[in-house]
Amino acid sequence: MNTIDAFEADIARQPKYIKEFRAGLQIPKNRHSRTVFSGSGDSLAAAMLASAFSDYAIAAVDPLELAKNPEIAKNKSVYFVSVSGNTSANIRASRLFRQTIAITKNPNSRLGASCKKAICLSYQDSGIITSGSIGFIASALECISKAVSFDIKDVERIFWHAKKEASKIDVSGKVFFLGGQYTYPVAMYAAAKLYEIAGSDAHYERLEQFFHMGLFSTKKSDTVIIFEDKIARLQRLLQRLGLGVYAPKPGTKNKVGQVLFYAFLSQFVALRLARKKRQKECYFVLQKRLRDASSQTIY
Repeated sequence: MNTIDAFEADIARQPKYIKEFRAGLQIPKNRHSRTVFSGSGDSLAAAMLASAFSDYAIAAVDPLELAKNPEIAKNKSVYFVSVSGNTSANIRASRLFRQTIAITKNPNSRLGASCKKAICLSYQDSGIITSGSIGFIASALECISKAVSFDIKDVERIFWHAKKEASKIDVSGKVFFLGGQYTYPVAMYAAAKLYEIAGSDAHYERLEQFFHMGLFSTKKSDTVIIFEDKIARLQRLLQRLGLGVYAPKPGTKNKVGQVLFYAFLSQFVALRLARKKRQKECYFVLQKRLRDASSQTIY
């Protein structure tokens, strides 16, 4: 199986996993300010969701920053999010604190061994290294569940609605993903999928900040995808500038359901672009020198 097919297969596994997901113990609200989540790449986006759903009482911090400045998490519980459990920054930082918990698919990894406790992400994937999909969803749900309790209904409907909405999005030029409190981490994840799958020029910003900064780098025919509602006026303003603007509606008021919708949409947008370009392999797989530089830094 090639890596694009593997990505598609892993996407398809997600609704079943979500329906079977069972949350563990929630962090008491009075402990939120004494808790830090940390991770890199997709895992940082998952950590940021824990922070967002705690109304930012829980901190989400880059592991390298924790390693450089341990005072950030002194006397706090630190959750390290890493699907592989082998990213060096997480491992290095985990050795600096007493109350450490790994959230990983591989509890026997170096991170799992370094932390005092481990939460295992129990999901099945294709077994092929590809861009993260079900691994992100598993990490995101685990992180969110530590901050709040939730019940997601109609997962299949949300999934297929996301696929339908993604089919309406034609990516061209630079792509900007815009989000807010709950969706900014997903905007970050969405940009990562376009980097990894297609090598696209993608960006992520908070909705308000885009109009202060990123807007001034846009050109006609660039693409703006907004992960927020009630933005009709802003959408019209951007369309008048010649930008391709999309504001897909999640069709649910459930905040966790909305996060899932936008995550699914992000995956389908990247997959659709790859299929349109007739790719067999993810961009990062083909770029050996870039991948080697990444691996030497990460591991």
